[in-house]
Amino acid sequence: MTDQPDVTIWHNPACGTSRNTLAMIRNAGIEPRIVEYLKTPPTREEVAQAIAAAGLTVREAIRQKGTPYTELGLDDPARTDDDLLDAMMAHPILINRPFVFTPLGVRLCRPSELALDILSAPQKGPFVKEDGEVVIDAEGRRVL
Repeated sequence: MTDQPDVTIWHNPACGTSRNTLAMIRNAGIEPRIVEYLKTPPTREEVAQAIAAAGLTVREAIRQKGTPYTELGLDDPARTDDDLLDAMMAHPILINRPFVFTPLGVRLCRPSELALDILSAPQKGPFVKEDGEVVIDAEGRRVL
């Protein structure tokens, strides 16, 4: 595998989508820089920049499932982007994942196949997600 520090993933190893995304990056022959964002949270500015670069709103980038989202009242539409970013800083589990950064762009890779749009290297062979879904066929082509 080629070490390509220009590819970074904000990764949570407990998340299947994050694991699939990392495996897809590696299937392209790329060893990315892995940031386990729950252990080493990004700064507020980094989160805001990632969200903007991915073309998302803060609300679209906040994770609800398995987080204190509802308990913190973040489902209230009156909560501002600043409120949501403050909550993400206090509770990094609220940062949706995985974010992937490459020279071709930034994506919140939900689903994991979104990483394919910003990888400069082609897939080296077949790829099947953990749930059995075929994403890349034996010839390295994306299955739609």
